[in-house]
Amino acid sequence: MSVITCIEDLRVLAQKRVPRMFYDYADSGSWTESTYRANESDFQSIKLRQRVAVNMEGRSTATTMIGRPVAMPVAIAPTGLTGMQHADGEILAAQAAEAFGVPFTLSTMSICAIEDIAANTTAPFWFQLYVMRDRGFINSLIDRAKAAKCEALVLTLDLQILGQRHKDLKNGLSAPPKLTLPNLLNMATKPRWCLGMLRTPRRQFGNIVGHVKGVGDMGSLSEWTAKQFDPQLSWDDVQWIRERWGGKLILKGIIDEEDARLAAASGADALIVSNHGGRQLDGAESSIRALPRIVEAVGDRIEVHMDGGIRSGQDVLKAWALGARGTYIGRAFLYGLGALGRPGVTRALEIIHRELDLTMAFCGHRSLASVDRDILLPGTFPR
Repeated sequence: MSVITCIEDLRVLAQKRVPRMFYDYADSGSWTESTYRANESDFQSIKLRQRVAVNMEGRSTATTMIGRPVAMPVAIAPTGLTGMQHADGEILAAQAAEAFGVPFTLSTMSICAIEDIAANTTAPFWFQLYVMRDRGFINSLIDRAKAAKCEALVLTLDLQILGQRHKDLKNGLSAPPKLTLPNLLNMATKPRWCLGMLRTPRRQFGNIVGHVKGVGDMGSLSEWTAKQFDPQLSWDDVQWIRERWGGKLILKGIIDEEDARLAAASGADALIVSNHGGRQLDGAESSIRALPRIVEAVGDRIEVHMDGGIRSGQDVLKAWALGARGTYIGRAFLYGLGALGRPGVTRALEIIHRELDLTMAFCGHRSLASVDRDILLPGTFPR
C-alpha cells in the first residue's frame, strides 16, 4: 500500500501482516459484536456544522489531560497482548506516543513489562491496573509503577469477569501462540511478524511471568483471567488502591450515570466512559451515546474522558464537543503497529491529528477551548 490516508488503510495492512489469532483478538468484540460495531457507527450519525468566512489561521489542537500538556486530546489506550501485534509492540508504541506528545498507557496484560517501557522512554507513561485476587501481586504492580515513575494509574473496573469472544476461543488464543497446525500455517504466511518475534525475547506476559509465585510461563490468557480477576471488586477496593497508589488516578469502564457519580465521589482525577471496546457486555450502549449523560451527571467534579470507536480526528472532535476532555485510541494504534511497527503508530496519530485540525477549522474554530455542542447539527447527537 503506497499511500496510507486513513486508519482503515492501516487496518487492511495489519490484517495482512499479523497472525490471525492476534489480529482477531484486537479486531473483535463479545458475542454478536453489536456493541463493538455501535461504538463506531454511532459516531457516524452525529453531523457537524460547517462554517465559512472565518479566520482559520493559527490553529492549535493542544490541551491538557489530568493536567498533562498534550498535542491533542488523545492518549494511547491500554491494550493487552500489544507485543503480539508486533515484536516489542508496547515499547514501540510508547516511543511513538512520546515523540508525538500524547500519553501512552501500558496494560497489566502487556507483553513488554513496566520496566521495559521505563528503560526505553523518557516521558512519564501511565499504567493500567486490573484488580486480581492476589493482593500481594497488586501491591507489587503498584510499587513497580511507582518505581518506573508512572504519571497516572488507570484502574479498570469493567473486567471482573471475562466476556466471551468467539474468535479467541476458536483461534485458541494464547501467548506465546499455541502451535496448532492451523496457527502454524497462518503464521507461515506472516514472515515479517515471525522474523520480529524471533529477534525479541519478549513473548510472554512481562508484568506477570517471574513476578507471580509459581508462574514460570504464561499459557492461556483466558485461563489466567478466570483464576485471578476478582469478581468481588467494590468501591472499597477503589479507595484502597487510591490510597495505596497516592498519585493521579483514572477510573476506566464507566458507562452508567450512577457509577459516574460514585466515581466522582471516590476522589479520582478522571473517569473514562468505556464499554471495554465492546468486548465485555454485548448489547451495552455505545460510549459516545452514554457520554453526554455522564458529563451531565458529574458536572465539574471529575474530568471526563472516553474510549470506544475512535477511528478519526472527527470522532475526537465530536467527543470533545459532547464533553470529553480526553479520548483514547486502542484498535486505531494497534492497526498501525501491526501494519508498520513504530512508524505505523506515528502514522495513526498523524492521521487523527490532521483530521482533528482540519475538521476544527471547517467548523469555524482555531482552538479546542471554543468548541462546544454548537458545532454539532441539532437532532443528530445524543442528549
